[in-house]
Amino acid sequence: MSLQVKVMEAMKAAMKSKDKVALESLRAIKSGILLAQTESGATEELTEETEIKLLQKLVKQRKESADVYLKQGRNDLAEPELAQAKVIEQFLPAQLSLEELKVIIAEIVKATGASSMQDMGKVMGMASQQLAGKADGKSISTVVKELLS
Repeated sequence: MSLQVKVMEAMKAAMKSKDKVALESLRAIKSGILLAQTESGATEELTEETEIKLLQKLVKQRKESADVYLKQGRNDLAEPELAQAKVIEQFLPAQLSLEELKVIIAEIVKATGASSMQDMGKVMGMASQQLAGKADGKSISTVVKELLS
């Protein structure tokens, strides 16, 4: 089942239950899908990889907004952003734990023969490809820096 179909079903359920936060989040996903489909050179159906990137982008935007609001002491504005991020994350594949991430990245470091921070680009490239959708770039970067330093 495509992401678009899942989102539409979830939207119907959110409308019936009158869940405004879920409805806003799902409408943001639907909007993102429509924008991605109408971009020049885009195909009718989005690939799973494109869908995951879209969802990650939406979650990242919400979390960054919430961070800004929290720094300004605006908890009233941060809470809805975090709630929307939680709704959008439901459509992402299960995220790896920090321990699982360290094991996989350690294997990548071993496979690439990386030994210092100069090799970070190689490791990040492979890790980002291999872990697409399973971990966010910030987590991957943190673990890679930790292992190479």
